[in-house]
Amino acid sequence: MRFLPVTCFFILTLLACKGPEPRKPIEVKTGSFFKESVARNKVLLEKEEAQIKEIIAKDTTHQYQNSASGFWYYYDIENPTQPYTPQTDDQVLFSFDLRTFANDTLYTSKEKGLISYKVDKEQLFPGLQNAIKLLRINEKATFLFPSSQAYGYVGDGERIGPKTPLISTVELHTIIIEEDSLNSKTE
Repeated sequence: MRFLPVTCFFILTLLACKGPEPRKPIEVKTGSFFKESVARNKVLLEKEEAQIKEIIAKDTTHQYQNSASGFWYYYDIENPTQPYTPQTDDQVLFSFDLRTFANDTLYTSKEKGLISYKVDKEQLFPGLQNAIKLLRINEKATFLFPSSQAYGYVGDGERIGPKTPLISTVELHTIIIEEDSLNSKTE
């Protein structure tokens, strides 16, 4: 009988020692933030596309093209004698500048210098990454990038602010062709 109080005490202690229970969230996320963000992005893109169309309408000297990637461009210098455009893994040497839609210079091509870039294997902002693939050796083109194709919601942390659409003149100087790129182009 003496063991009964000790046994009861031991059983009660074990029952009282439950594992920790996770706390329930104070707020329940409904996904509305994501939906609101998508709506804001659509409005911003529409505004920037309207600005681009206005720039194009005022510029009667150039023939603009719309890229599949969502930016517009025209050629300053074309080189139709060169059939090859950069492919993934090719090494290119190019230069570019960056300006606002008000044509204020953010970076000059001299400041940026010549850039050596392995196509699709190194980090550039999305518009520039796709723009390079449209150019042939010794071609120069001017691109109008909405902010989603430029530095997006963060900017570059220096001169380019968040949500800034950009104009960039890009010149492709050299392409070092990856052998696999050449083979896939001829097949």
